[in-house]
Amino acid sequence: MTPTAHPEGTLASVIPPDKADATTRVVLSVPGLGEKERTVFVDPYTGRVKGVLTTWFDETPLMTWFDDLHRNLHLGEVGRLYSELAASWLWVIVTGGLVLWLGRRRHYRGDASAWRALLPIRSARGVRRVRGRHAVTGLWLATGLLFLSATGLTWSNHAGGNFQALLDAVRGQAPEVNTALAAAPASGGNAHHGGGSTATPATDPAHTDRVLNTARVAGLAGPVKITPPEEAGHAWSVVQEDNLWPVRRDQVAIDPASGQITDRADWAEYPVLAKLSALGIQAHMGLLFGLANQLLLAAIAIGLLTLIFFGYRMWWQRRPTRDDRRGLLGKPPARGTWRTLPRPFLFLGIPLLVALGWALPVFGVTLLAFLAIDLIVGFGQRRSGRTRTE
Repeated sequence: MTPTAHPEGTLASVIPPDKADATTRVVLSVPGLGEKERTVFVDPYTGRVKGVLTTWFDETPLMTWFDDLHRNLHLGEVGRLYSELAASWLWVIVTGGLVLWLGRRRHYRGDASAWRALLPIRSARGVRRVRGRHAVTGLWLATGLLFLSATGLTWSNHAGGNFQALLDAVRGQAPEVNTALAAAPASGGNAHHGGGSTATPATDPAHTDRVLNTARVAGLAGPVKITPPEEAGHAWSVVQEDNLWPVRRDQVAIDPASGQITDRADWAEYPVLAKLSALGIQAHMGLLFGLANQLLLAAIAIGLLTLIFFGYRMWWQRRPTRDDRRGLLGKPPARGTWRTLPRPFLFLGIPLLVALGWALPVFGVTLLAFLAIDLIVGFGQRRSGRTRTE
């Protein structure tokens, strides 16, 4: 592809094909597209343009639509806040369900108690039968749901910001290559890291093949992404993008004038937290283990829908149906239950809730809102009770 084929944008990156029958993706930054980019698909053998798409982080329009649905329900910042709200409370609900299950597990006796706890009781009927299915389904899904909640929160707006601040504090961020080049000495001698020159235009597409060949010789096999510098005096960067386990995430900075590597950061050098964060996100997206990863996530999603159905089914079955006290809703839990908790639990639990509310701001704000509403409802009930007795 010649630079004149699509003069409407500037070169943002080049993604070479990782298969013989694939195209080279030339990504352009185009004014007016915001976060999105224009990707030109080029035949690597003939240089002919095969197609053009508006993409977002190298995703096609269809995948971008699904990604927006997952991130914000196509509602912008309001939807993004709702998604973080769901992730912030998911682990609370799952943990609460496990506590209830452990409380009921004492009713099982005998050597087969563990297996009985993992399977619904066939002889149960009515609400007990639905409750058993709800409990068992939740038990099987608990690990997956807790994992999705934790990994989703790491890249949310508010909790994700706190997580990134934590990584900064403990130096757990992934290393980045330094693309700065030393200016060539006036005497014509070699510059830093092999004599890089800054005379060549920073984003000349003609450098792409030379940069890619250098990266391949340096051991960066598999899918890679080549990014030109945004300004003169900087090297090009090449990053491995192999998300399938075992991942390859090595990256190098290359001076296009000399074809030499000026800096390097390998996956083996990543801090433990950076590795766990990267692997967790890839597994959350269904990329880490390929089809098996995607099938597992699909099973968790279907199981969660089933769990929600059983929950609403129990709520409906437990509503009052007697002639003398019919009601559309079931009786809510008694207020003030927290007063029955052991004091050591309160001494440990309250500071923990405060810390969690700070680390997960959406959880903290909504918890405070719930407590405020509960206090208002309680005050209204007490006042109504005093009025009736007068």
